[in-house]
Amino acid sequence: MDYVVRAVRAEEWERAKEIRLASLRDPVASIAFLETYENAVAKPDVFWQERTAGGAAGEHSRQFIAEAPDGQWAGTVTALVERPAGEPGFGEAAEVDQAHLVGVFVRPEHRGSGVVDALFREAVDWAWSLTGPPLERVRLYVHETNARAQASYRRTGFGPTGQTLPMQGDPTSLELEFELRRQK
Repeated sequence: MDYVVRAVRAEEWERAKEIRLASLRDPVASIAFLETYENAVAKPDVFWQERTAGGAAGEHSRQFIAEAPDGQWAGTVTALVERPAGEPGFGEAAEVDQAHLVGVFVRPEHRGSGVVDALFREAVDWAWSLTGPPLERVRLYVHETNARAQASYRRTGFGPTGQTLPMQGDPTSLELEFELRRQK
């Protein structure tokens, strides 16, 4: 694989905005993301600058990108740190020290090339390397009908926990929790 996987840099906010908007135009965006393209494109530049700076700082979150040989950002994932004493993230407050992967996206022309595997390795390695109380697991949520994503997550070592959440805006659809436990 000739992709470079690395953390986003604060000054790359325009590229971070572009890949987020591309992800929100994906055919499965309505079941993969909790935001619409219309909502995201209307946000001011300062929002994208602050979001990217936060993803670059890496204190409580870190955004990773996979850069193709031609310079295009092929994919992205963001890892959020969730601690029991912290603010509730997606769903309920964390019961254990953990990271939560969100915003997983690989451009269609790069799917099947190992990009998601490389992004997840980088995000999980970052999560395990954090100082402070060690993180016990990395989790993510995936829509019950998104079989392609579920297969990809299983391939990278994640498995279902049996926990589910109703999908925001559609309580008849479920989000399935997947996790990867820290090796002891």
